[in-house]
Amino acid sequence: MVAFGKYLQRKQIEEWRGYYINYKLMKQKVKQYAEQIRGGSQHPRHVLKDFSRMLDTQIEKTVLFMLEQQGLLAGRLSTLRETHDAVLEQPDISKIVELRESYRDVGRDLLQLLKFVELNAIGLRKILKKFDKRFGYRFADYYVKTRANHPYSQLQQVFKHVGVGAVVGAISRNLHELQENEGSFYSIYDQPVLPLQDPVVEAIKTAVDKLTNSTSFLNFLAQHALIMQDDLQTPSEDTIDERTYHFNSLLLNLGNTFLYMVNTYIIVPTADDYSMSLGAAATVCGVVIGSMAVAQVFSSVYFSAWSNKSYFKPLVFSSIALFIGNLMYALAYDANSITLLLLGRLCCGLGSARAVNRRYISDCVPLRIRMQASAGFVSASALGMACGPAIAGLLQIKFKFYKLTFNQSTLPGWVMAVAWLFYLVWLCISFKEPLRDTEEQEEQERSKRNETTSMTDRVEEGIRKPLLITSGILPDDEEDCDESEESADDSRRPANSFGDAYRLLTPSVKVQLLIYFMLKYAMEILLSESSVVTSYYFGWTTSSVAIFLACLGLTVLPINILVGSYISNMFEDRQILLTSEIIVFVGILFSFNLFVPYTVPQYVISGLVMFVAAEVLEGVNLSLLSRVMSSRLSKGTYNGGLLSTEAGTLARVVADVTITLGGYLGRNHLLNATLLPSLVICIGSIVATCCTYNSLY
Repeated sequence: MVAFGKYLQRKQIEEWRGYYINYKLMKQKVKQYAEQIRGGSQHPRHVLKDFSRMLDTQIEKTVLFMLEQQGLLAGRLSTLRETHDAVLEQPDISKIVELRESYRDVGRDLLQLLKFVELNAIGLRKILKKFDKRFGYRFADYYVKTRANHPYSQLQQVFKHVGVGAVVGAISRNLHELQENEGSFYSIYDQPVLPLQDPVVEAIKTAVDKLTNSTSFLNFLAQHALIMQDDLQTPSEDTIDERTYHFNSLLLNLGNTFLYMVNTYIIVPTADDYSMSLGAAATVCGVVIGSMAVAQVFSSVYFSAWSNKSYFKPLVFSSIALFIGNLMYALAYDANSITLLLLGRLCCGLGSARAVNRRYISDCVPLRIRMQASAGFVSASALGMACGPAIAGLLQIKFKFYKLTFNQSTLPGWVMAVAWLFYLVWLCISFKEPLRDTEEQEEQERSKRNETTSMTDRVEEGIRKPLLITSGILPDDEEDCDESEESADDSRRPANSFGDAYRLLTPSVKVQLLIYFMLKYAMEILLSESSVVTSYYFGWTTSSVAIFLACLGLTVLPINILVGSYISNMFEDRQILLTSEIIVFVGILFSFNLFVPYTVPQYVISGLVMFVAAEVLEGVNLSLLSRVMSSRLSKGTYNGGLLSTEAGTLARVVADVTITLGGYLGRNHLLNATLLPSLVICIGSIVATCCTYNSLY
């Protein structure tokens, strides 16, 4: 692919050439800064100040020209308006056709202006990325954060295209009036959606969508997967060879994600009946469901480490472990053994390969489709969550084959065992292990990187700290830049332990992990005890519970579409975050059984409110986490995806243990006993969010 500098030069409009950002100059400046820092002639603090000033100047030049062009377009529209009024008073077909074409000419010029904005936005993003990549800083985050929401921000003009909507509206309205619709008193404002739009207007809308909201949902959903990137690469800079990418392998990876989520939730509607049939209390279903999560706490770590060397072998092991675990789960009924039942679920948890699923997308999928693959990961998880209970609701069959019993309790195990067996065969036939760099190549790359960054290691700590704090104040003491003994290579190396990863977490990131723990805890309480609670209060059958849980699962994608495409564009993430937490709190509060008889509407509505709010909260929280977590957590065994997985899994374990312990108080007290910890944790997360509110964005 052609380098962006040449591409920008080729795509520029000749008469506007002096108003584009000077990408070539800024690229040369970045190179010059590196040489100056290496030679000791320039202080890094001065480099950041000079580079910021240069960016501000370039953006100001571009924005002022854009506003000037918008003014010219507005002037032309104002002139056309006078002609338009005259034509309406004395209609003339030739003048109407001419006037339409004049409006279209304004529209075509607006398209050129939008392309101008797009090229400058791409150039700005790329030069910020190049600066971060050269110096190892997080300057892009700092620069955008401090400029984007400032009341006098010119960067907002680039991102939000203020004023374009008014021009588009004027062109649309006037072209609509000039249509052959004599006798009609309707305007475009009386019709929310026009069935036929002028091609020029459609082209403008497409261009605006491309610049703003066209990929917002896909980006939002992809960030939900918390598949983090080390830096913002472009397709031309992607290190993954297109020839080594294997689509069937990606499908198999997503298939593993889907089947695992089905496997997790397929037993929820029947776990209490299964426990009672083996002589245990109904509330032991908490241990049965949670034992899978207990094993996942450990399996996530070794799967993440295993994925450093292979992807095929961990997926094979995952399939075998889940096949054996489901067989044990199904056979526990005829063996009349609660121990075998729990061991089966533990074995299933040991086969949790979600760390491998995330890592495969991050390492083996080309950048051009990585966002779609990440969104596919989230979609596969959501679909599996909905399909699990739905399948359980269909398995209302009872028969014996030789000495084996097939009923609503054992069939989930048999069905999933067969599914994993078929998956294993498909995996062995179709999966292609991606090629990996040899240790020698990695060592050469490491040495080369050390050569280019050897002189910046003295200033790394002094620069990184001020760029990441909320205030954005740079250090005044030059000695601050010499205090760090950490090399630039160390600043990029992955965390080597949970302790190392924990030290990389800022207070706001810790709060976000607490929020993630809270919402997973609340959701697990709702889902895992649903069969016990509904059978006790309402006498629901397994099918009724399955339908309720499936309906909850089906809300995941629509809610993410709503948040990713609309709500996140209207409100700040921190506002959505706090509001969602409060709604989760309200949902939990109204789920309590206190003074009035407990009814189905109360349970369903409060559960739905809590679940939907938790889904909104999860999407925004993980989207925010993917942007603010340390770049050192983008790779290696102890990465950001593993941390979020462990936080969520630990929440599920604690929730399932709470259900089992609450069972000792009796089924009549189970609901309130399990909701109380959810309420306390939710209040704690709201307080923590309020305390760190200003640093959560």
